[in-house]
Amino acid sequence: MKKPNPKRLAYYAAVIGGVALLVDGTSFALNSSDRTDDTQSRPALNLKVDPTPIDRNQKLANSFASIVQKVAPSVVKVSVTARTPQRKFSGGDMELFRRFFGNNGFGPMIPDDQGPRLQRGMGAGVIVSVDGYVLTNNHVVANTKDVQVTLNDGRQLAAKVIGTDPRTDVALIKISANDLPTISLADSDKVEVGDRVLAIGNPFGIGQTVTQGIVSAKNRATSAEGDEDFIQTDAAINPGNSGGALVDTEGRLVGINSAIFTRSGGSQGIGFAVPANLCRWVMDGLVKNGRIDRGFLGVTIQNLTPDLAKAFKLDRSNGALVGDVTQSGPAESAGLKSGDVILQFDGKLVEDANQLKLRVAETSPGTKVPVQVNRSGENKTFNINVGSLPGDKIAKGDSDNDGSSKETLAGVGVADLDENTRAQLNIPAALQGALVTEVSPDSAAYEAGLRSGDVITEINQKPIKSAQDAVNQTTNGDQTLVKVWSKGSTHYVTVDESAVD
Repeated sequence: MKKPNPKRLAYYAAVIGGVALLVDGTSFALNSSDRTDDTQSRPALNLKVDPTPIDRNQKLANSFASIVQKVAPSVVKVSVTARTPQRKFSGGDMELFRRFFGNNGFGPMIPDDQGPRLQRGMGAGVIVSVDGYVLTNNHVVANTKDVQVTLNDGRQLAAKVIGTDPRTDVALIKISANDLPTISLADSDKVEVGDRVLAIGNPFGIGQTVTQGIVSAKNRATSAEGDEDFIQTDAAINPGNSGGALVDTEGRLVGINSAIFTRSGGSQGIGFAVPANLCRWVMDGLVKNGRIDRGFLGVTIQNLTPDLAKAFKLDRSNGALVGDVTQSGPAESAGLKSGDVILQFDGKLVEDANQLKLRVAETSPGTKVPVQVNRSGENKTFNINVGSLPGDKIAKGDSDNDGSSKETLAGVGVADLDENTRAQLNIPAALQGALVTEVSPDSAAYEAGLRSGDVITEINQKPIKSAQDAVNQTTNGDQTLVKVWSKGSTHYVTVDESAVD
Protein backbone atom coordinates (compact mmCIF):
# COMPACT_ATOMS: atom_id res chain seq x y z
CA MET A 1 0.00 0.00 0.00
CA LYS A 2 1.37 3.38 -0.97
CA LYS A 3 1.84 6.08 1.63
CA PRO A 4 -0.34 9.20 1.28
CA ASN A 5 1.24 11.66 -1.12
CA PRO A 6 1.53 14.58 1.33
CA LYS A 7 3.96 12.65 3.48
CA ARG A 8 6.91 11.95 1.25
CA LEU A 9 9.83 10.14 2.83
CA ALA A 10 12.96 11.53 1.28
CA TYR A 11 16.38 9.91 1.57
CA TYR A 12 18.97 12.47 0.58
CA ALA A 13 22.07 11.15 -1.09
CA ALA A 14 23.06 14.63 -1.88
CA VAL A 15 23.98 17.27 -4.32
CA ILE A 16 24.58 16.62 -8.01
CA GLY A 17 26.67 19.35 -9.59
CA GLY A 18 25.58 21.75 -6.88
CA VAL A 19 21.97 20.56 -7.09
CA ALA A 20 20.08 18.39 -4.62
CA LEU A 21 19.38 14.82 -5.66
CA LEU A 22 16.34 13.45 -3.87
CA VAL A 23 16.20 9.67 -3.66
CA ASP A 24 12.62 8.78 -2.76
CA GLY A 25 12.86 5.86 -0.36
CA THR A 26 15.41 4.00 -2.50
CA SER A 27 19.15 3.59 -2.60
CA PHE A 28 21.72 3.45 -5.35
CA ALA A 29 22.03 -0.32 -4.84
CA LEU A 30 20.23 -3.23 -3.28
CA ASN A 31 23.22 -4.93 -1.66
CA SER A 32 22.52 -5.93 1.94
CA SER A 33 26.19 -6.30 2.64
CA ASP A 34 28.16 -4.64 -0.12
CA ARG A 35 31.59 -5.22 1.28
CA THR A 36 35.23 -6.08 0.83
CA ASP A 37 36.50 -9.59 1.55
CA ASP A 38 39.49 -8.70 3.74
CA THR A 39 37.90 -9.01 7.19
CA GLN A 40 40.83 -10.93 8.64
CA SER A 41 43.36 -8.20 7.82
CA ARG A 42 41.01 -5.34 8.59
CA PRO A 43 41.88 -3.34 11.74
CA ALA A 44 39.47 -3.59 14.64
CA LEU A 45 36.89 -0.89 15.15
CA ASN A 46 37.91 1.14 18.20
CA LEU A 47 35.11 3.53 19.12
CA LYS A 48 34.92 6.12 21.85
CA VAL A 49 31.67 5.46 23.69
CA ASP A 50 30.32 7.64 26.49
CA PRO A 51 27.09 6.14 27.93
CA THR A 52 26.61 8.84 30.57
CA PRO A 53 23.22 10.62 30.33
CA ILE A 54 23.37 14.35 29.64
CA ASP A 55 22.88 16.84 32.47
CA ARG A 56 19.24 17.84 32.05
CA ASN A 57 19.34 20.31 34.92
CA GLN A 58 21.71 22.77 33.30
CA LYS A 59 20.48 26.16 32.13
CA LEU A 60 19.93 26.70 28.43
CA ALA A 61 23.15 27.83 26.80
CA ASN A 62 23.40 31.15 24.98
CA SER A 63 25.82 29.62 22.51
CA PHE A 64 26.68 26.18 21.14
CA ALA A 65 30.03 27.36 19.78
CA SER A 66 32.11 25.19 22.12
CA ILE A 67 30.16 22.07 21.12
CA VAL A 68 30.51 22.84 17.41
CA GLN A 69 34.25 23.46 17.78
CA LYS A 70 34.56 20.09 19.48
CA VAL A 71 32.50 18.12 16.96
CA ALA A 72 32.98 19.87 13.60
CA PRO A 73 36.43 18.40 12.77
CA SER A 74 34.99 14.86 12.90
CA VAL A 75 32.17 15.62 10.42
CA VAL A 76 33.35 15.24 6.82
CA LYS A 77 32.06 15.76 3.29
CA VAL A 78 31.54 12.56 1.29
CA SER A 79 31.65 12.92 -2.50
CA VAL A 80 30.63 10.00 -4.69
CA THR A 81 30.36 8.98 -8.30
CA ALA A 82 27.37 6.67 -8.68
CA ARG A 83 25.59 4.81 -11.45
CA THR A 84 21.89 5.64 -11.58
CA PRO A 85 19.28 3.41 -13.25
CA GLN A 86 16.98 4.37 -16.09
CA ARG A 87 13.86 6.04 -14.78
CA LYS A 88 10.68 7.36 -16.34
CA PHE A 89 9.61 10.49 -14.49
CA SER A 90 5.91 10.97 -13.92
CA GLY A 91 4.33 14.40 -13.84
CA GLY A 92 4.35 14.40 -10.05
CA ASP A 93 8.01 13.44 -9.97
CA MET A 94 8.89 16.16 -12.44
CA GLU A 95 7.13 18.78 -10.35
CA LEU A 96 9.09 17.68 -7.32
CA PHE A 97 12.39 17.69 -9.18
CA ARG A 98 11.70 21.13 -10.70
CA ARG A 99 12.05 22.57 -7.23
CA PHE A 100 15.70 21.62 -7.37
CA PHE A 101 16.63 21.56 -11.05
CA GLY A 102 14.43 23.72 -13.21
CA ASN A 103 12.68 26.67 -11.65
CA ASN A 104 15.12 28.03 -9.12
CA GLY A 105 18.25 28.70 -11.15
CA PHE A 106 20.24 25.71 -9.89
CA GLY A 107 20.51 23.94 -13.21
CA PRO A 108 18.85 22.57 -16.38
CA MET A 109 15.56 20.72 -16.49
CA ILE A 110 15.75 16.91 -16.41
CA PRO A 111 14.35 15.30 -19.60
CA ASP A 112 11.39 12.94 -19.25
CA ASP A 113 13.48 9.86 -20.07
CA GLN A 114 16.87 9.45 -18.45
CA GLY A 115 18.96 6.39 -19.20
CA PRO A 116 21.54 4.84 -16.89
CA ARG A 117 24.42 7.23 -16.38
CA LEU A 118 27.07 8.31 -13.94
CA GLN A 119 26.14 11.02 -11.51
CA ARG A 120 28.10 12.82 -8.86
CA GLY A 121 26.63 13.08 -5.41
CA MET A 122 27.53 14.63 -2.11
CA GLY A 123 26.64 13.80 1.46
CA ALA A 124 28.30 13.74 4.85
CA GLY A 125 29.99 11.31 7.21
CA VAL A 126 31.32 11.11 10.74
CA ILE A 127 34.83 9.93 11.71
CA VAL A 128 34.42 7.32 14.45
CA SER A 129 38.00 6.04 14.82
CA VAL A 130 41.43 7.63 14.75
CA ASP A 131 42.58 5.22 12.04
CA GLY A 132 40.00 6.28 9.48
CA TYR A 133 36.63 4.54 9.85
CA VAL A 134 33.85 6.88 8.72
CA LEU A 135 30.16 6.30 9.42
CA THR A 136 27.62 7.42 6.81
CA ASN A 137 24.34 6.38 5.15
CA ASN A 138 23.89 3.42 2.85
CA HIS A 139 22.07 5.57 0.31
CA VAL A 140 25.05 7.93 0.12
CA VAL A 141 27.66 5.35 -0.93
CA ALA A 142 25.88 2.20 -2.12
CA ASN A 143 26.76 1.13 -5.69
CA THR A 144 29.28 3.94 -6.06
CA LYS A 145 32.26 3.75 -8.38
CA ASP A 146 34.33 6.27 -6.45
CA VAL A 147 34.16 7.72 -2.94
CA GLN A 148 36.14 10.75 -1.78
CA VAL A 149 36.22 12.18 1.74
CA THR A 150 37.06 15.83 2.38
CA LEU A 151 38.27 16.50 5.91
CA ASN A 152 37.55 19.64 7.86
CA ASP A 153 41.15 20.77 7.30
CA GLY A 154 40.70 20.58 3.51
CA ARG A 155 42.46 17.27 2.83
CA GLN A 156 40.80 15.05 0.20
CA LEU A 157 41.27 11.30 0.60
CA ALA A 158 40.02 8.30 -1.35
CA ALA A 159 37.72 6.04 0.68
CA LYS A 160 36.98 2.32 0.51
CA VAL A 161 33.45 1.07 1.17
CA ILE A 162 33.79 -1.47 3.99
CA GLY A 163 30.12 -2.42 3.88
CA THR A 164 26.58 -1.17 3.46
CA ASP A 165 23.30 -2.17 5.08
CA PRO A 166 20.14 -0.93 3.31
CA ARG A 167 17.80 -2.24 6.02
CA THR A 168 19.18 0.30 8.51
CA ASP A 169 20.53 2.77 5.91
CA VAL A 170 23.95 2.56 7.56
CA ALA A 171 27.29 2.27 5.77
CA LEU A 172 30.91 2.21 6.86
CA ILE A 173 33.78 3.51 4.74
CA LYS A 174 37.50 3.87 5.50
CA ILE A 175 40.21 6.33 4.61
CA SER A 176 43.95 5.80 4.97
CA ALA A 177 44.97 8.27 7.65
CA ASN A 178 45.94 8.31 11.31
CA ASP A 179 45.39 10.50 14.37
CA LEU A 180 42.12 11.74 12.98
CA PRO A 181 39.64 13.80 15.04
CA THR A 182 36.87 11.47 16.22
CA ILE A 183 33.50 11.80 17.85
CA SER A 184 32.33 9.94 20.96
CA LEU A 185 29.16 7.90 20.67
CA ALA A 186 26.41 8.40 23.23
CA ASP A 187 24.14 5.64 24.50
CA SER A 188 21.20 6.54 22.26
CA ASP A 189 18.82 4.48 24.43
CA LYS A 190 19.24 7.16 27.10
CA VAL A 191 18.20 10.02 24.80
CA GLU A 192 14.86 11.52 25.85
CA VAL A 193 12.19 13.44 23.99
CA GLY A 194 12.87 17.13 24.58
CA ASP A 195 16.66 16.83 24.65
CA ARG A 196 18.33 19.55 22.61
CA VAL A 197 20.37 18.35 19.62
CA LEU A 198 22.47 19.79 16.78
CA ALA A 199 22.56 18.50 13.20
CA ILE A 200 25.84 18.96 11.34
CA GLY A 201 26.28 18.24 7.65
CA ASN A 202 26.79 19.69 4.19
CA PRO A 203 23.36 20.83 2.93
CA PHE A 204 23.18 21.54 -0.81
CA GLY A 205 26.98 21.32 -0.93
CA ILE A 206 27.39 24.87 0.39
CA GLY A 207 29.76 23.80 3.17
CA GLN A 208 29.54 22.53 6.72
CA THR A 209 26.40 23.83 8.41
CA VAL A 210 24.95 23.47 11.91
CA THR A 211 21.23 23.53 12.78
CA GLN A 212 19.63 23.06 16.17
CA GLY A 213 16.43 21.56 17.50
CA ILE A 214 15.16 18.99 19.96
CA VAL A 215 14.44 15.29 19.97
CA SER A 216 10.80 15.27 18.84
CA ALA A 217 10.14 11.54 19.22
CA LYS A 218 11.88 8.17 19.49
CA ASN A 219 11.42 4.69 18.07
CA ARG A 220 9.97 5.91 14.79
CA ALA A 221 9.54 3.51 11.86
CA THR A 222 8.69 4.84 8.41
CA SER A 223 8.13 1.49 6.68
CA ALA A 224 7.69 -2.20 7.45
CA GLU A 225 10.60 -3.18 5.22
CA GLY A 226 13.68 -1.90 7.03
CA ASP A 227 15.12 -2.28 10.50
CA GLU A 228 14.20 1.18 11.74
CA ASP A 229 14.28 2.80 15.15
CA PHE A 230 14.65 6.44 14.13
CA ILE A 231 15.19 9.40 16.41
CA GLN A 232 12.91 12.17 15.15
CA THR A 233 14.11 15.77 15.34
CA ASP A 234 13.00 19.21 14.21
CA ALA A 235 16.60 20.29 13.52
CA ALA A 236 16.73 21.27 9.84
CA ILE A 237 17.93 18.41 7.62
CA ASN A 238 18.32 19.03 3.89
CA PRO A 239 19.95 17.38 0.86
CA GLY A 240 23.63 16.88 1.69
CA ASN A 241 22.95 16.32 5.40
CA SER A 242 22.69 12.56 4.85
CA GLY A 243 25.25 10.70 6.91
CA GLY A 244 25.99 13.78 9.01
CA ALA A 245 25.98 13.96 12.78
CA LEU A 246 23.12 14.48 15.21
CA VAL A 247 24.82 15.36 18.49
CA ASP A 248 23.73 16.13 22.05
CA THR A 249 24.74 19.09 24.18
CA GLU A 250 27.83 17.18 25.33
CA GLY A 251 29.03 16.94 21.74
CA ARG A 252 28.41 13.18 21.48
CA LEU A 253 26.90 11.37 18.52
CA VAL A 254 23.33 10.27 19.17
CA GLY A 255 22.57 9.40 15.54
CA ILE A 256 23.33 9.95 11.86
CA ASN A 257 20.86 11.97 9.82
CA SER A 258 19.08 9.89 7.24
CA ALA A 259 15.67 11.06 6.01
CA ILE A 260 12.84 13.58 6.26
CA PHE A 261 9.10 13.75 5.73
CA THR A 262 8.32 16.62 3.42
CA ARG A 263 5.68 18.15 1.18
CA SER A 264 8.01 20.71 -0.34
CA GLY A 265 11.11 18.58 -0.92
CA GLY A 266 12.99 20.57 1.74
CA SER A 267 13.09 20.50 5.51
CA GLN A 268 9.76 20.95 7.27
CA GLY A 269 10.87 20.09 10.78
CA ILE A 270 10.41 16.32 10.62
CA GLY A 271 13.79 14.67 10.27
CA PHE A 272 15.01 11.19 11.15
CA ALA A 273 18.35 9.93 12.40
CA VAL A 274 19.58 6.35 12.81
CA PRO A 275 20.37 5.93 16.54
CA ALA A 276 24.03 5.57 17.54
CA ASN A 277 23.44 2.19 19.19
CA LEU A 278 21.96 0.76 15.99
CA CYS A 279 24.90 2.20 14.04
CA ARG A 280 27.33 0.48 16.44
CA TRP A 281 25.67 -2.90 15.87
CA VAL A 282 25.90 -2.53 12.10
CA MET A 283 29.49 -1.28 12.17
CA ASP A 284 30.60 -4.15 14.42
CA GLY A 285 29.08 -6.71 12.04
CA LEU A 286 30.59 -5.15 8.94
CA VAL A 287 34.09 -4.94 10.46
CA LYS A 288 34.18 -8.32 12.20
CA ASN A 289 32.27 -10.46 9.70
CA GLY A 290 31.92 -8.39 6.54
CA ARG A 291 28.15 -8.82 6.79
CA ILE A 292 25.15 -8.39 9.09
CA ASP A 293 23.88 -11.64 10.59
CA ARG A 294 20.26 -11.06 11.55
CA GLY A 295 18.18 -13.22 13.84
CA PHE A 296 14.97 -14.89 12.65
CA LEU A 297 11.93 -16.13 14.60
CA GLY A 298 9.70 -17.21 11.77
CA VAL A 299 6.55 -15.30 12.72
CA THR A 300 4.34 -12.70 11.09
CA ILE A 301 3.51 -10.06 13.67
CA GLN A 302 1.36 -6.95 14.00
CA ASN A 303 0.71 -4.28 16.58
CA LEU A 304 -1.77 -5.07 19.32
CA THR A 305 -4.42 -2.33 19.06
CA PRO A 306 -6.92 -1.63 21.88
CA ASP A 307 -9.66 -3.37 19.86
CA LEU A 308 -7.48 -6.44 19.30
CA ALA A 309 -6.50 -6.46 22.96
CA LYS A 310 -10.18 -6.47 23.91
CA ALA A 311 -10.90 -9.28 21.47
CA PHE A 312 -8.07 -11.34 22.93
CA LYS A 313 -9.26 -10.48 26.47
CA LEU A 314 -6.09 -8.63 27.42
CA ASP A 315 -5.86 -5.65 29.75
CA ARG A 316 -2.94 -4.15 27.81
CA SER A 317 -2.35 -2.93 24.27
CA ASN A 318 1.42 -3.29 24.16
CA GLY A 319 2.94 -6.40 22.66
CA ALA A 320 3.12 -8.05 19.25
CA LEU A 321 0.32 -10.24 17.94
CA VAL A 322 1.42 -13.35 16.04
CA GLY A 323 -0.58 -13.61 12.83
CA ASP A 324 1.19 -16.57 11.27
CA VAL A 325 4.02 -18.98 12.11
CA THR A 326 6.48 -20.23 9.50
CA GLN A 327 6.35 -23.99 9.14
CA SER A 328 9.38 -25.66 10.77
CA GLY A 329 10.75 -22.23 11.75
CA PRO A 330 12.31 -21.44 15.14
CA ALA A 331 9.05 -20.16 16.65
CA GLU A 332 6.94 -23.12 15.53
CA SER A 333 9.62 -25.57 16.68
CA ALA A 334 9.51 -23.99 20.14
CA GLY A 335 5.71 -24.11 20.31
CA LEU A 336 4.45 -20.64 19.34
CA LYS A 337 1.08 -20.45 17.58
CA SER A 338 -0.98 -17.98 15.59
CA GLY A 339 -2.94 -15.79 18.02
CA ASP A 340 -0.20 -15.68 20.65
CA VAL A 341 0.68 -12.21 21.90
CA ILE A 342 4.42 -11.79 22.49
CA LEU A 343 4.88 -9.80 25.71
CA GLN A 344 8.59 -10.21 26.41
CA PHE A 345 11.64 -11.09 24.35
CA ASP A 346 14.83 -12.09 26.17
CA GLY A 347 13.48 -10.68 29.43
CA LYS A 348 12.57 -7.26 28.01
CA LEU A 349 9.04 -5.94 27.52
CA VAL A 350 7.81 -5.73 23.93
CA GLU A 351 6.02 -2.46 23.18
CA ASP A 352 5.08 -3.07 19.56
CA ALA A 353 5.79 -5.16 16.49
CA ASN A 354 8.56 -2.92 15.14
CA GLN A 355 10.47 -3.03 18.41
CA LEU A 356 10.27 -6.82 18.48
CA LYS A 357 11.37 -7.05 14.86
CA LEU A 358 14.47 -4.98 15.58
CA ARG A 359 15.36 -6.92 18.74
CA VAL A 360 15.11 -10.21 16.89
CA ALA A 361 17.27 -8.86 14.06
CA GLU A 362 19.96 -7.79 16.53
CA THR A 363 20.03 -11.23 18.18
CA SER A 364 22.83 -13.47 16.96
CA PRO A 365 21.59 -16.57 15.13
CA GLY A 366 21.90 -19.66 17.33
CA THR A 367 21.12 -17.79 20.54
CA LYS A 368 18.51 -19.39 22.83
CA VAL A 369 16.11 -16.69 24.01
CA PRO A 370 13.16 -16.87 26.44
CA VAL A 371 9.98 -15.50 24.87
CA GLN A 372 6.92 -14.81 27.02
CA VAL A 373 3.53 -14.90 25.31
CA ASN A 374 -0.08 -14.58 26.33
CA ARG A 375 -2.19 -17.42 24.97
CA SER A 376 -5.92 -17.34 25.65
CA GLY A 377 -5.38 -15.24 28.78
CA GLU A 378 -2.56 -17.35 30.19
CA ASN A 379 1.12 -16.31 30.17
CA LYS A 380 3.55 -18.93 28.87
CA THR A 381 7.31 -18.84 28.31
CA PHE A 382 9.05 -20.60 25.41
CA ASN A 383 12.78 -20.94 24.83
CA ILE A 384 13.45 -20.28 21.16
CA ASN A 385 16.67 -20.98 19.29
CA VAL A 386 16.87 -17.88 17.10
CA GLY A 387 17.53 -18.76 13.48
CA SER A 388 19.25 -16.84 10.70
CA LEU A 389 17.21 -14.51 8.52
CA PRO A 390 16.63 -16.30 5.20
CA GLY A 391 17.88 -14.67 2.04
CA ASP A 392 21.28 -13.38 1.09
CA LYS A 393 22.64 -11.00 -1.45
CA ILE A 394 24.86 -12.39 -4.14
CA ALA A 395 26.81 -9.18 -4.59
CA LYS A 396 29.98 -8.63 -2.56
CA GLY A 397 31.87 -5.38 -2.15
CA ASP A 398 34.69 -4.41 -4.42
CA SER A 399 38.11 -5.35 -3.07
CA ASP A 400 39.63 -2.26 -4.63
CA ASN A 401 38.32 1.20 -5.35
CA ASP A 402 40.07 1.36 -8.68
CA GLY A 403 37.59 -1.05 -10.23
CA SER A 404 40.17 -3.82 -10.80
CA SER A 405 37.83 -6.33 -9.11
CA LYS A 406 34.27 -6.57 -10.39
CA GLU A 407 31.18 -7.92 -8.69
CA THR A 408 29.43 -10.90 -10.28
CA LEU A 409 25.64 -10.87 -10.38
CA ALA A 410 25.83 -7.46 -8.68
CA GLY A 411 22.52 -6.12 -7.44
CA VAL A 412 20.84 -9.54 -7.32
CA GLY A 413 19.16 -10.72 -4.11
CA VAL A 414 18.41 -14.39 -3.46
CA ALA A 415 16.57 -16.46 -0.87
CA ASP A 416 15.89 -20.12 -0.17
CA LEU A 417 12.76 -21.71 -1.61
CA ASP A 418 10.03 -22.61 0.88
CA GLU A 419 6.57 -24.13 0.59
CA ASN A 420 4.77 -20.79 0.61
CA THR A 421 6.94 -19.41 -2.19
CA ARG A 422 6.52 -22.57 -4.27
CA ALA A 423 2.75 -22.33 -3.90
CA GLN A 424 2.58 -18.62 -4.74
CA LEU A 425 4.81 -18.88 -7.83
CA ASN A 426 3.78 -22.39 -8.93
CA ILE A 427 7.34 -23.65 -8.57
CA PRO A 428 7.56 -27.46 -8.88
CA ALA A 429 8.26 -29.30 -5.62
CA ALA A 430 11.21 -31.13 -7.18
CA LEU A 431 12.90 -27.98 -8.51
CA GLN A 432 15.98 -26.95 -6.54
CA GLY A 433 17.65 -23.57 -6.66
CA ALA A 434 17.76 -20.05 -5.25
CA LEU A 435 14.82 -17.69 -5.58
CA VAL A 436 15.64 -14.27 -7.04
CA THR A 437 14.05 -11.74 -4.67
CA GLU A 438 15.23 -8.54 -6.33
CA VAL A 439 17.31 -7.30 -9.26
CA SER A 440 18.70 -3.77 -9.41
CA PRO A 441 17.40 -2.07 -12.61
CA ASP A 442 20.85 -0.71 -13.44
CA SER A 443 22.61 -4.08 -13.16
CA ALA A 444 24.02 -6.34 -15.84
CA ALA A 445 21.80 -9.12 -14.49
CA TYR A 446 18.69 -7.04 -15.19
CA GLU A 447 19.98 -6.27 -18.69
CA ALA A 448 20.43 -10.00 -19.26
CA GLY A 449 16.81 -10.65 -18.33
CA LEU A 450 17.00 -11.87 -14.73
CA ARG A 451 13.90 -10.86 -12.75
CA SER A 452 12.35 -11.22 -9.31
CA GLY A 453 10.54 -14.54 -9.02
CA ASP A 454 13.04 -16.40 -11.22
CA VAL A 455 14.81 -19.42 -9.77
CA ILE A 456 18.56 -19.82 -10.34
CA THR A 457 19.27 -23.53 -10.78
CA GLU A 458 22.87 -23.38 -12.07
CA ILE A 459 25.74 -20.88 -12.05
CA ASN A 460 28.57 -21.56 -14.47
CA GLN A 461 27.14 -25.10 -14.97
CA LYS A 462 27.32 -25.92 -11.26
CA PRO A 463 24.03 -26.91 -9.57
CA ILE A 464 22.46 -24.48 -7.12
CA LYS A 465 20.34 -25.90 -4.29
CA SER A 466 20.11 -22.91 -1.93
CA ALA A 467 20.74 -19.20 -1.59
CA GLN A 468 24.08 -19.92 0.06
CA ASP A 469 25.08 -22.08 -2.92
CA ALA A 470 24.37 -19.12 -5.19
CA VAL A 471 26.51 -16.84 -3.05
CA ASN A 472 29.35 -19.37 -2.92
CA GLN A 473 29.37 -19.93 -6.68
CA THR A 474 29.75 -16.27 -7.62
CA THR A 475 33.37 -15.39 -8.33
CA ASN A 476 35.09 -12.34 -9.73
CA GLY A 477 34.98 -12.10 -13.48
CA ASP A 478 33.25 -10.46 -16.40
CA GLN A 479 30.78 -13.13 -17.52
CA THR A 480 28.55 -15.50 -15.57
CA LEU A 481 26.46 -18.28 -17.13
CA VAL A 482 23.18 -18.67 -15.28
CA LYS A 483 20.52 -21.33 -15.77
CA VAL A 484 17.12 -19.95 -14.83
CA TRP A 485 13.66 -21.42 -14.26
CA SER A 486 10.98 -18.83 -14.98
CA LYS A 487 7.20 -19.23 -15.28
CA GLY A 488 7.29 -22.91 -16.10
CA SER A 489 10.26 -23.03 -18.44
CA THR A 490 14.05 -23.15 -18.17
CA HIS A 491 16.59 -21.10 -20.09
CA TYR A 492 20.15 -19.79 -19.88
CA VAL A 493 21.37 -16.20 -19.64
CA THR A 494 24.86 -14.74 -19.66
CA VAL A 495 25.47 -11.84 -17.34
CA ASP A 496 28.24 -9.61 -18.67
CA GLU A 497 29.55 -7.32 -15.95
CA SER A 498 32.07 -5.73 -18.32
CA ALA A 499 29.20 -4.04 -20.15
CA VAL A 500 28.32 -2.03 -17.03
CA ASP A 501 30.26 1.20 -16.61
